[in-house]
Amino acid sequence: MTPLVHVYVGLGSNLDDPADQVRRALDELDSLPLTRCLAASRLYASRPVGPQDQPDFINAVAHLGTRLSPLALLDQLQALEQRHRRIRQRHWGPRTLDLDLLLYGNETLTLPRLQVPHPEMTARAFVLLPLAELSPRLPLPDGRRIAELAGALATPGEIGVLPENAD
Repeated sequence: MTPLVHVYVGLGSNLDDPADQVRRALDELDSLPLTRCLAASRLYASRPVGPQDQPDFINAVAHLGTRLSPLALLDQLQALEQRHRRIRQRHWGPRTLDLDLLLYGNETLTLPRLQVPHPEMTARAFVLLPLAELSPRLPLPDGRRIAELAGALATPGEIGVLPENAD
């Protein structure tokens, strides 16, 4: 049997009840083939990257265990985005659900459809803070630790934890 690989997925939404979109997606990740959701961060609110003429985002990170290959997992994540009616109208534009494969084990991959670690993750507080919440001592393939990167990047007011019952 294929060994279990620990992966991290970033989730984001800023349309159609974003907190609910992210919560539902976290539940749905657990039902992907050969995959289990092992842990999930709290929800975070953040300003959009890119065009500012859109609502703020709700973000989270999920820790999954999977037996899927990186591309098979990417296909499953993109299918889940489609079930949430994801429409790609403009780069960094508004969306019902965005799922990014951040880390796949300790692998470094550069494929036409996928780059792991995610190329922008170390520059984004809305990825690093929830990831540090789940696995602060987690190293990237280059040896840098998530907690150190998160501490160096976060600025007050840029990102905040969403209250438990907020929508």
